[in-house]
Amino acid sequence: MDFKGCIVALMTPFTEHSVDEWKLAELVDFQIKNGIRGIVPCGTTGESPTLSHEEHDKIIEITVDAAHKRVPVIAGTGSNSTAEAIRLTRHAEEAGADAALVVTPYYNKPTQKGLYLHFKAVADSVKIPVVLYNIEGRCARNIETETIKKLVKDCKNIVGVKEASGNLEQARAVKEACGKKFALISGDDALTIPMMKLGGVGVISVVANIAPKETSTIVNLMLKGNVKEAEERQEKLMKLIKAMFIETNPIPVKTAAGLMDICSPKVRLPLCEMETANLEKLKLVLRQYKLIN
Repeated sequence: MDFKGCIVALMTPFTEHSVDEWKLAELVDFQIKNGIRGIVPCGTTGESPTLSHEEHDKIIEITVDAAHKRVPVIAGTGSNSTAEAIRLTRHAEEAGADAALVVTPYYNKPTQKGLYLHFKAVADSVKIPVVLYNIEGRCARNIETETIKKLVKDCKNIVGVKEASGNLEQARAVKEACGKKFALISGDDALTIPMMKLGGVGVISVVANIAPKETSTIVNLMLKGNVKEAEERQEKLMKLIKAMFIETNPIPVKTAAGLMDICSPKVRLPLCEMETANLEKLKLVLRQYKLIN
């Protein structure tokens, strides 16, 4: 399974009381037609913490169906309950997902041994590839390099990591420890190029929700070795990337998507509408990129 390139961390479009299933299928098609090489439903950007189990399962099923094997679907199936993560990952496999993205258990603050046992239990429960998701800022725990190395050795279907620790030295160490076949994937749009210089194969991107063509172009240039042009394009995109994080993700990107008529800007509590001052800043950036009038 090839996880190279720009993979979108897909937003979940909502109506007033439910998931907008028709719009979700449209978003999948929109992303693929604009060059995205993989889709992650039910990640943080997809507001997974506020989805019911029924909604979570349905979103993965719709995404798999809409993608129709044109690109890999890497289903977000993590939880701070190992039993729940196993159930979600098994469902993703049954639904036809190509892989699972499993985040560090949040709130519990497990030890490194606990992390190893958690990820091993999830990986052992399925045959599809598993990508670890390391994001200490949201989960209060870092998956240390030795833990990842042991997991890769003991679980043949753990094939990569979405690295969002912000620590490039750790990314380098993980890649060195886990070998050429192990997929190092940036979990931070701003660090895509630095991480790819260390051997990374792409990004799981937030900004791709609203700028899929340009984000894909940058990553594809890096994969072809056209570093200078990729850096120039990335520099031009940085203001938009930074605007996606002026408030908690996915508030800015969904607000931008609403302003651009891509999908409803609605987020679920405890996330809420952007503060007025930040909304004006976002609009200014979107106008600078000619994404809105």
